[in-house]
Amino acid sequence: MKKGRPSLGSLRAFDAVAKFRSFKLAAEDIGVSATAISHQIRLLEDQLETRVFTRTPRTVELTPVGKHLYQATRQAFPLLQTAVDEINELLQPTVLTLSATTAFITCWLVPRLSEFMQQHPGIDLRLHADDNIVDLRAKRIDIAIRYGNRPDEDLLPTPLFDDNFILAASPALSITTPEDLLHAVLIHTDGRKWPQPTPDWSAWRDQFGPSELVTGKGPRFTDETHSIQAAIAGQGVVIASQLMLQDALENGLLEEPLPTRLPGATYYLVINPASRHPQAILMFKAWLLQYLQA
Repeated sequence: MKKGRPSLGSLRAFDAVAKFRSFKLAAEDIGVSATAISHQIRLLEDQLETRVFTRTPRTVELTPVGKHLYQATRQAFPLLQTAVDEINELLQPTVLTLSATTAFITCWLVPRLSEFMQQHPGIDLRLHADDNIVDLRAKRIDIAIRYGNRPDEDLLPTPLFDDNFILAASPALSITTPEDLLHAVLIHTDGRKWPQPTPDWSAWRDQFGPSELVTGKGPRFTDETHSIQAAIAGQGVVIASQLMLQDALENGLLEEPLPTRLPGATYYLVINPASRHPQAILMFKAWLLQYLQA
């Protein structure tokens, strides 16, 4: 046979036999028959016009030529596999994992998620709902929305929105004055970590009245999302985050009958410095700021 460049199939078979020192094990590794491996090795040796293995009934050993060739194939095939893996990854949507509170995901992000997907079809956004601060590196989370004090600088924090807590009620309740609260059901959200002091009904009464408002009664929830849904259902008046109430107010499900508010904390975007998707993070960050800093 005329000398030339051996086929990739022959080199792949050679590399497997050289690795396992066995035609049978090489065949099992590649997923072909031992006969097919033998055929590829014969083609390779015919092409090179020299032997690459010495064979006995029990052993397969590399010839000097075979050793020289194996030094090249054991570097080349891992490089080729890495390149193929990288290409496959490039062709797949970028998976970006976001951690945020249940309330932020439910009340603010989900209603706008389709817009982000339309603008960035190459980013597959995965949502991780957790009301506790999570370790981004340990959980392999790319970005997170944090609420409260400024996060550590190594997480590259970006301020998003300075929040307030406002009073909201269904239009059907016809709340128009502070005195109307005396005859309304007060909805409570317990367990808030931020802001401090907590924006509850006692704080509201102390600042805005009426002084005789009884603040200990009414349904209590540990999730702000549930408190807001109760208010939408007309079950009472709620004090909640301005940002979390935004959609319900804009859609007329709730109204802000008394234009007074309690101070909240700040929302931050934080980034996992070890994330493999910096470009996707920048795209999501720009999209987020477009809304929250408008």
